[in-house]
Amino acid sequence: CMNYMLPVSYAWGNFSVLAVGIWAIVQRDSLDAITMFLAGLLLTVLTDIIHISIFYPSNDFVSDAKRFSIGMAIFSLLLKPVSCYLVYRMYRERGGE
Repeated sequence: CMNYMLPVSYAWGNFSVLAVGIWAIVQRDSLDAITMFLAGLLLTVLTDIIHISIFYPSNDFVSDAKRFSIGMAIFSLLLKPVSCYLVYRMYRERGGE
């Protein structure tokens, strides 16, 4: 869905947080993994806002594919606070303070 509109750093940031999230799910007893996942999610919220605001296309050259791509990026950004809340609950269940 990225349609080459957002830079490669957007994809690398989100995929690396996804990899840390898989590590946090696999190692259920690790508090460090869930802490890194939560910190990564919070960091990608900030970087996603920056990426979307800088690379948002002008109205002259917006195709349907670009509109869908930016819509999915914004939808992903809107779902991240819910993910942060759920990861924080997992952090509290594992003994975080």
